[in-house]
Amino acid sequence: MKFERVHKASFLSRPNRFIAYVKGLCEDPEQTETVHVKNTGRCAELLIPGAEVYVQKTDNPSRKTKWDLIAVKKDGQIINMDSQVPNKAVKEWLEEGNFIPGITKIRPEYTYGSSRIDLYVEAEERRILMEIKGVTLKEGRLAKFPDAPSERAVRHMEELMHAVEEGYEAYAFFVIQMKGVDQMMPNVETHPEFADVLCKAREKGVHLAAYDCIVFEDEIRIDKEIPVVLPGDEKGGEKNNGEDPISILSKLPDPLIRWFRGHKRDLPWRNEPSAYHVWVSEIMLQQTRVEAVKPFYARFLEAFPTIRDLAEAQEEKLLKLWEGLGYYNRVRNMQKAARQIMEMYGGEIPADYEKIISLTGIGSYTAGAISSFAFGIPKPAVDGNVLRVLSRILADDADIAKASVKKRAEEWIEAVIPEGEANDFNQGLIELGAIVCVPNGEPKCSECPARDFCLAHQHGMEMSLPVKKKAKARRIEEKTILIFKDGDNIALCKRPKKGLLAGLFEFPNLEGFKTMEEVAQYSRQIGLSPLRIESLPEAKHIFSHVEWHMKGFAVRVDELEKSCTEDMLFVHPEEIQRTYAIPAAFETYTRAVNVLLGQEKYEKIENTNK
Repeated sequence: MKFERVHKASFLSRPNRFIAYVKGLCEDPEQTETVHVKNTGRCAELLIPGAEVYVQKTDNPSRKTKWDLIAVKKDGQIINMDSQVPNKAVKEWLEEGNFIPGITKIRPEYTYGSSRIDLYVEAEERRILMEIKGVTLKEGRLAKFPDAPSERAVRHMEELMHAVEEGYEAYAFFVIQMKGVDQMMPNVETHPEFADVLCKAREKGVHLAAYDCIVFEDEIRIDKEIPVVLPGDEKGGEKNNGEDPISILSKLPDPLIRWFRGHKRDLPWRNEPSAYHVWVSEIMLQQTRVEAVKPFYARFLEAFPTIRDLAEAQEEKLLKLWEGLGYYNRVRNMQKAARQIMEMYGGEIPADYEKIISLTGIGSYTAGAISSFAFGIPKPAVDGNVLRVLSRILADDADIAKASVKKRAEEWIEAVIPEGEANDFNQGLIELGAIVCVPNGEPKCSECPARDFCLAHQHGMEMSLPVKKKAKARRIEEKTILIFKDGDNIALCKRPKKGLLAGLFEFPNLEGFKTMEEVAQYSRQIGLSPLRIESLPEAKHIFSHVEWHMKGFAVRVDELEKSCTEDMLFVHPEEIQRTYAIPAAFETYTRAVNVLLGQEKYEKIENTNK
C-alpha cells in the first residue's frame, strides 16, 4: 500500500504513548513539532533520540496534532510503525489473490464474541477470521511480539479458539514490518501469557502465519513467509526427531576432536599447558581478544614465572603489568588464589576440580579449563563460545545469559566427554565457537564438523541463535577530568580501595560537566593558583553497567605540590608511564600528556630500542 504526504524528521522524545516530539518539519530546522503516535507499543528500541522518522500530514484540519508518525529508520532499513497499516496491507494483499484463493468477501473489524477481529473473509464455503498483529521488535534476526504486555492480544487468541470450535477457520497473522528476519516468536520475556495462549491456540486449530515486508518511505508491501516458532519447538518433536540433547551431543566427540587436531591455532599457552599457564591464559582471555592477550601473557610469565612469584608480587607492579587488559579484580583475585595455593597446596595447583573451583576468582568455566586442559579431568569448560555452539547444534532458544541454562549445558557436556580426551574435546568446542561457529556474522557451516547433525543448520536457524536477553541499559555518569600541570609534573589521585577501578590511579576529576570558570574556582578552593586553563577533547568509556561521558581541562598552576590541600601525587609523565597503573578509561587524557598505556607503551619502547 502507498502513503501520501510523507515527510522526514528527527525524533526527539516521547512523553507518553500517544505523542512524540520531532524536529525538521519547519523552516526553522530546530523547531519542535508534536506528532501523533499511532503505535501505542513500547517501541523503545526504535524511538531513540536522533532517529530518522517519517511522518504523514493529517488530512483532518480540526485535529490538534497535524502529523502522524508512521515509520522509523534503524540499521539502514525503514520499519513501519503505523498500527493501522498492517490491517490495510493484508487486506490489499488478499484482494490481489494472495494466501487465500477464491475470496468472495472481506469485511474489516468484524465483531465476534466480545472482540473486534481485524478481518472476516469468505472464500467459497469457508468462513475465516484473521487477527493481524503488527511486529516491530527485532532482536538479531528474530522478530518478537508483543514488545509490551497486551491483554487485548491474549483475549483475541481466546476468541479465535472459540471460533474454531464453532466451525470457523482462524488465523493469527503476524505482519513483520521490516526485512532481515529469519523467525517469528512470541516474546516470552515481555508477556509470557501471550506465548502460552498462542501455544494453546495452535493446539486448538488456530493457524499461525507470519510474513515480512518491504518498506519504503511511502510504501509497504507484504513479501515472504517467515516461520513462527513457539517455545519448545526447537527442543523436541519434528525438529530433533525425538532425540534428547545428550543423544544429539553424543555424535559430537569423534568429528570434533579430529577437526580440532587438524585445525587448532598455535597459541603460546598450548605449547606448555601446565595448570599455572592455563590459569593465567584463561583469566586473561576473559573479555579480551586472543591476539591482544599474547604479549601480556608472555610478559606476565616473565615477571611471575611461578605461583610463588605471583603470590609475593607487589600490588602496584601487578596492576601496572595488567594495565591495558582491564577488569583489574581478575588479577587481584589471581594473587589471592596464588596465596591460597601456597598456604594450602605447597605452591602447586591441585589436580582436583573441587579444590580448584574453591579458589578465589575461579568459577566453573576456569576450573573446568584447568582441570581438563592440564590434568585431563573430564569436567566441562562452558564459556560463551560453547553456549553458542550448543544452542545451534540443539536449536535451543533458551536464554544463554541465564545461569540455569549454563548449568544445564555443563551437565550435557560432562555426559558426553569421551574417556581420556577431555583436553582436546573441551578445547575443540571452544575453538569451534571461536573460528567457525562465530558470534558475529554468518557461521562457517561448510567447515563445521557438526554440520551433519546441527539442528539449526538443518532448519536454517543459525542466525537466530543463540538467544541472549539484552542487558539493562547502562547508567550514564558525566565527569570533568582535570590535568593539573606544574612544570613537567602531572597530578594523580588514587581511587578508593573498593568499587569500580579500585586502587588504580587517575587524574583528578569532578562529577558532572563543569565550565572553565567552575574549574578555576575549584582549583583555588583546593589551594592551587590556575595560570592558564585549556579545553581537552571529550571522551566516553563503557563499563559493564555504567558509561562515563567525560570532558577535560588542562590546568597550568603555580607550585602545585606545595600548596594543594588534596591528596595527590605529582609525577613526571615518564614515571607515570613506567610505574602507575591508569585505567584505559582515561586514555584520551593520558595521550594529552604523552603517556601511553598497556601494549601501546611496550610497542613504543620496542620501536625506540630498534
